[in-house]
Amino acid sequence: MSISTLYPAPGRTGFGRFVARQMETLAARGDWDVTIINPIGLPPAPFSAMGRYKPLAAVPPVEASGPVTVHHPRFLLIPGLSGRFNPWAITRAVLPLARRLHAETAFDLVDAQFFYPDGPAAAAVAAALGLPHAIKARGSDIHLWGERPPALTQMRRAARSAAAVLSVSGALARDMQTLGLEPPGGITVHYTGLDHARFQPLPRAEARARLADQLPGLALRPNDRLAVCVGALIAIKGQALAIEALTSLPGDIHLALAGTGADEAALRAHAAAHGVATRVHFLGNVSHDVLPVLLAAADVMVLPSEREGLANAWIEALACGAPLVIPPVGGAPEVVDRLAAGRLAERTPVAIAAAITDLLAAPPAQTETAATAARFSWDANAAALAAIYEKAASGS
Repeated sequence: MSISTLYPAPGRTGFGRFVARQMETLAARGDWDVTIINPIGLPPAPFSAMGRYKPLAAVPPVEASGPVTVHHPRFLLIPGLSGRFNPWAITRAVLPLARRLHAETAFDLVDAQFFYPDGPAAAAVAAALGLPHAIKARGSDIHLWGERPPALTQMRRAARSAAAVLSVSGALARDMQTLGLEPPGGITVHYTGLDHARFQPLPRAEARARLADQLPGLALRPNDRLAVCVGALIAIKGQALAIEALTSLPGDIHLALAGTGADEAALRAHAAAHGVATRVHFLGNVSHDVLPVLLAAADVMVLPSEREGLANAWIEALACGAPLVIPPVGGAPEVVDRLAAGRLAERTPVAIAAAITDLLAAPPAQTETAATAARFSWDANAAALAAIYEKAASGS
């Protein structure tokens, strides 16, 4: 049984898509039956039927998602105030369902796919059912909630009692050790997966031709060069730094921002203030079908994040042949470990511009860049996860 607040649901189908792919691939192996419990936080009525919560209020209690069944119990959420109490609220909502499902078909392991609030809730549910539990850390759950003492206390308690604790990168595992989130058995690095059938090199000229139809708002001249930034438009992703870097780059270099977020208006104003508004393209949410074409069309993928664990966007870009310009945060040095994968650049416009210039002066072949992502696959991810779970469930 996997408890994951980070999981797709009707109305937010792209949310936690990589978690869904991981668990569906694990279930498809046949050696683990997987049940997902995706708790959905809603504020008290009538606020739950308003704004961004309205689609979530309509999510069905249970649905089939590929080879797994997904349950969507509700828990009370007070936006901006209930963070320290969310593990308790999730446990209260999930435990009756977990008891019933466990009585019908006994579970061997309770799993959490995000360290907070999922991890403490999974630990509490597992203890109530007399089962071992595992917790996976992904980045912001550690770097955000780990700075908040009430949350960190709960996370440490859940880690100490865990049969397995996983991290998406070695760097994140070291951060977890510093915070006291290492169980007696240590932390296991468990890298993300990748759909190589979807994310693969496509000749840039062909990709650009397709984009003319799929993203008509991205109008490029034949000799223009393209940097793509994939991520939510929020401050920690650093799009403002990429925009500023354009000011010291040739005028034929354009920047496409794929994503939405609260900072869109500010970023548009930022581009205008720096005189590069015509070279910055806001694409909004790019569908999962179009994203590989966009990445294959890019000369470089730039993402100046303040913090990351190991971003799926990095691996997807590499697989499509787009080298990276990213800061040395989180697992970045584990991904950009050779020149064909791109450049590590400090989070300054000058450093970002220099790295882009260096890459464009001697660009690696798309196939060479794509080869750097060959080690990431969902099959390898699921095989490693199955082995970790087997060891955790058996107590060995």
